[in-house]
Amino acid sequence: MFDFTLISPVLLDILGMTMGSTLAKCAITDLGIQWVGWAVASTFKTEKFYDLAGSGTFVALAHLSRIWGGTGYQRQNIQTGLVTAWGLRLGTFLFLRILKDGQDRRFNGVRDSPGTFFVYWTVQALWVFITLLPTLILNSEKHDVPLGATDYIGWGMWGLGFATEAIADQQKWSFKRDPDNTGKFIQSGLWAYSRHPNYFGEILQWSGLFLSASSVMRGPQYLSVVSPLFLWFLLRYVSGIPMLEKQAMKKWGSDVAYQNYIQNTPLLWPWPRF
Repeated sequence: MFDFTLISPVLLDILGMTMGSTLAKCAITDLGIQWVGWAVASTFKTEKFYDLAGSGTFVALAHLSRIWGGTGYQRQNIQTGLVTAWGLRLGTFLFLRILKDGQDRRFNGVRDSPGTFFVYWTVQALWVFITLLPTLILNSEKHDVPLGATDYIGWGMWGLGFATEAIADQQKWSFKRDPDNTGKFIQSGLWAYSRHPNYFGEILQWSGLFLSASSVMRGPQYLSVVSPLFLWFLLRYVSGIPMLEKQAMKKWGSDVAYQNYIQNTPLLWPWPRF
């Protein structure tokens, strides 16, 4: 089992911060929320609020880091607001989806095993901390620079990613709720340009937030570029696309229309159809 508590001192040392810093307090708070969540979820053997707890932790840490940082510069306020918008939208969407579906297939065989369930919740703490790291660094900084092109480009990327993910989620939600689409796969709207446009939007958002936060970074702090890279790796090779592609192939692999779809539609990075 990965011990998340080991990563905090390493990161703090790299970034030149002490254990009493904002970053350390955020790491401890992150772990505390996830482990309390695990205790409750394990007791009731449910994963229904797993994603909600994860997105809620993003929002909480963004605001706490801004408060603990003690400055409240405009860039910090805007960045915190964007993280909040992301967390509220995605957390609400995922919570409503699992209430409708009744369960999350990722947790089949997991929800009844407290030890394995604990690993899932601890990994979620790691995901939150690494993905949010550029914003935590930004909110911890005492120095400021005027807003510039890097900020506006980064926030523009975030806006495009936010719209892409929200639209893709809504299109799939509406598609699945239509009785005429029972047993079918979506290949319309944004899903005609990427087989996972929601993940493309997710990666774009956090890449944009890193770009804006980099405006005030110095030296080793640029290592927080691990945030969008880690997210891309996680979605592309670990918990997102591989699982969904396997399920889709098992369900529609013999369907000629699906074979044509996967041959002519990019896996993640979209391009226009001509």
